[in-house]
Order: sequence, then C-alpha cells, then structure tokens
Amino acid sequence: MGPHIDDHVERVRVRRAPKFSVFLLVGAGLGIIVALILTLAFSGTDGISPNTGLIYSQGQVFGFLALICIAVGLAVGGIVALIFDRRSSRHTREVIVDHLRVHPED
Repeated sequence: MGPHIDDHVERVRVRRAPKFSVFLLVGAGLGIIVALILTLAFSGTDGISPNTGLIYSQGQVFGFLALICIAVGLAVGGIVALIFDRRSSRHTREVIVDHLRVHPED
C-alpha cells in the first residue's frame, strides 16, 4: 500500500505588510543623524550652565540629544509603519490554496 495523501483546498486572504523593525531602525538611525547635526550646528558655550552649575562637553551634549532624537525617530518610524500597515490592509486579495500533506507508509 502506498503513502496516504490528504488534499485540502481553501481560500485565504493575502496582503503585503511592512516590516516594522525596518521602519524603527531607520527612524532610530535618522534620530542619531539629527542629533549629530544639531550637536555640530550649535557650538554651545564652554561656560558653566546656569541651571546645573556644570560644564558639558560636546560629547555629552550629543549623548543628551541622541537620547531625545532616537526616541522621537522611533516614534515617527512606528507611526509611518502603522500608516502603511493600515493602507495595506485595504488592499487584500483572496487566493485559492491547495494544501497537500503526504503521510508515509505505516
């Protein structure tokens, strides 16, 4: 006796969905670039801060700006991915799928 074959045909809905991780990584990367541009665009002062009484180096300023800009970039990337995901859910299509399962001989 040969192998047992189960054949099942069904309809499924297919749509293209964005990869959220790519949008989040691009948003974080753009946040780092914006933080770098802001750090280099404004030279700042070498004086003591009136609020904290400390002197901040350019690296510390970049670190503070990077924390803020990365968070904003992640949020913007996530929102853009959600918008694309909502738009792609409207463009679904139905396809017929043939599911074939072969069971070997016992």
